[in-house]
Amino acid sequence: MIVCIKRSLSLIHSFTHSLIHCCKMCGIVGAVSKRNVVPLLLEGLRKLEYRGYDSAGLAVANGGLHRLRSVGRVAALTEMAQQAKLEAPVGIAHTRWATHGAPSERNAHPHVSRDGLAVVHNGIVENHEAIRARLTALGYRFVSDTDTEVVAHLIHHYWHETGDLLRATHRAVSELTGAYAIAVLCEKTDHELIVARKGAHCCSGSDKARISLLRTLPPCCKSHAASSTSKKATSCN
Repeated sequence: MIVCIKRSLSLIHSFTHSLIHCCKMCGIVGAVSKRNVVPLLLEGLRKLEYRGYDSAGLAVANGGLHRLRSVGRVAALTEMAQQAKLEAPVGIAHTRWATHGAPSERNAHPHVSRDGLAVVHNGIVENHEAIRARLTALGYRFVSDTDTEVVAHLIHHYWHETGDLLRATHRAVSELTGAYAIAVLCEKTDHELIVARKGAHCCSGSDKARISLLRTLPPCCKSHAASSTSKKATSCN
């Protein structure tokens, strides 16, 4: 499932990945609004701390892409955001438990590609090595050990070809093998987020007066979440 979430909607996502040892978990938070979403992103990450993580980060679009990443607690990321006086109406955030690459700032999410494109990702891209080799041959430079950076560059590659971020994401994820959930942010389309999932739960919600958060729904509620999302977002299947 792929959706395009427009301004004044919000997303919160987290899930347990069966391929992560000891059921270790990660979390994604994303938000689009007419007001500053940085406090919301950080609060969303704090609500996901109990799931376990080793690093955290966020990216926002406001006259350009701004990214902060930190090894350790969400509190450290919060302090960095406060010191930077970070404000933006759209953003994505992530807590990571390392699977590909050691816990470090360069491996922490979000990962970026060219032209201010950022991605957060939960799950495992099983065919990332083959895609990495192909993208390297096309001139993309990798700076992390993660499979997520492959997703960022692959989406950018197709975005450069199509000029449409939603279609580019659709083409990119169609090549990924494995279970995943991703959120895509771009400084050039700073009124929306692109969200895609396969074998992972995510849900979105909106409130006319303020941004609201919805926790990940259990499997029995997946069809209801997808139905609610389709009423508020442009889909591309």
